[in-house]
Amino acid sequence: MTRYLRPRTLDEALALRADAAGSSALTILAGGTDVYPVRTHRAAWFEAYNRDVLDLSAVPELGGISHDAHGTRIGATATWSAIASAALPPAFAALKQASRQVGGVQIQNRGTVGGNLCNASPAADGMPPLLALDAQVELASLRGRRRLPLADFVLGNRRTALAADEILVAIHVPAPAEQTRSTFLKLGARAYLVISIASVAAVIATDAAGRIASIKIALGACSAAPQRLAGLEARLVGQAATPALAETVSAADLASLSPIDDVRASAAYRRQAALVLVRRALAGLLTSPLEVAA
Repeated sequence: MTRYLRPRTLDEALALRADAAGSSALTILAGGTDVYPVRTHRAAWFEAYNRDVLDLSAVPELGGISHDAHGTRIGATATWSAIASAALPPAFAALKQASRQVGGVQIQNRGTVGGNLCNASPAADGMPPLLALDAQVELASLRGRRRLPLADFVLGNRRTALAADEILVAIHVPAPAEQTRSTFLKLGARAYLVISIASVAAVIATDAAGRIASIKIALGACSAAPQRLAGLEARLVGQAATPALAETVSAADLASLSPIDDVRASAAYRRQAALVLVRRALAGLLTSPLEVAA
């Protein structure tokens, strides 16, 4: 018989997680927006899915958004609506934009940042902005805690580095430079309530001379896991921060991508779409004044 477990403390949650670590019969639930579609899909195909449910929504330590001199902590069960309404630095504009495109308002009210990352969809809207912000994930078990760069946590399609006895506790973003701005662009079959064909997040900081001091560009839905364009980033650092710079981005800069053909788009279309989105993102950031993430 399926058990529904709802711990009230992190220690209790970790103990329950450790008890089930020897089997795969435990489903971790936060907002539930990915859990229930999977159960329904399995049932429709007459597949057994008798897994215990570990509901983390009542654990206070897993929620909230806070800041200190070192950066920003986003609790794993913080919702996308909480991200959208939070008072965050301008560098988080891309994450705020993405939060408003994760399904409809009902999904944004329930869906969590941690769930989005642990689900590890190649098209996850939250991944590119957090990758571009150099985010790290904090993982906990009865053995202790550890941090991993987000790029090392999401390993591929539906695959993460989360150990069988671990829970994702929080996402940590280092304090950005003062003159940092960002943006997120997403292409789908329609404007809203759609899975990405391609998405991009870009975070740019400029120096006193008007040159790019740092730049982070991350692509989603174009590889087994969202990824940064490290080669392009290195090439653009030190360049004059003008809109013309966007037009220097070529297909060769996106060679590391490995898009697939599926029902939403062909691989060739995704490559071209990604190139256009990167150019548009850079042109917008290098044309507009510093965007405040209100």
